[in-house]
Amino acid sequence: MAIHLRAKPGDYAPACLLPGDPLRARRVAERFLDDVRQVNGERGLLGFTGSFEGTPVSVQATGMGCPSAAIVVEELAGFGVERLLRIGTCGALAPALALGDLVLALAAVPADGTSRHYTAGEPHAPTADWELLHGAVHAAKTLGLKLSVGPVATSDTFYDPDPDRHRRWAARGVLAVEMEAAAIFTVAALRGLRAACLLTVSDLVDGRHTERILDDALETAVTAMAELALRAATSAKH
Repeated sequence: MAIHLRAKPGDYAPACLLPGDPLRARRVAERFLDDVRQVNGERGLLGFTGSFEGTPVSVQATGMGCPSAAIVVEELAGFGVERLLRIGTCGALAPALALGDLVLALAAVPADGTSRHYTAGEPHAPTADWELLHGAVHAAKTLGLKLSVGPVATSDTFYDPDPDRHRRWAARGVLAVEMEAAAIFTVAALRGLRAACLLTVSDLVDGRHTERILDDALETAVTAMAELALRAATSAKH
């Protein structure tokens, strides 16, 4: 039995969305999935399974940060999940990004401790699965959604004590900063899973000041992201 996901064999679908927020997992499941049922509630890590347009799919919260996300991915691998698509929020580093924009992570700078533990500190480039990336780009065109594709950074700190770090990342072409993608990509690769990451810009950060999205605007953007993620995750079936 898994320690943190107290589900039964067969409770999870091959495709699984990974929001950090348990309440977001519930909202996505209830809004988009048919015949939805809760499959996990241990430690507040809410998980649900149902179907999206006839295809089985799950939504499982990871909690905040790489250690929690890595635990969830490890245990989902044991339940037979094959495709993982993180849906989360991020702080925009690229000047062209605006609040509510969607970012598709091509790769993630592993500025976190969890990824380094898995790779024993060796240089590593956590990268998303190509088929899931392609599916997300195609779905975005179908839905008429603007999508920025490029590298993001995964950090252990939400309130970064280094005011210049964000500017250094931006100067190297990093689009945004978030807190889980590098570990999800790394563990997925080690366990033979396919993973991708879609993000909604919730904050603008440049190392000097921040700007936060309004709650209603965030909910609208996250809803669009969730539909996009579901179409991407369920279209890449092989």
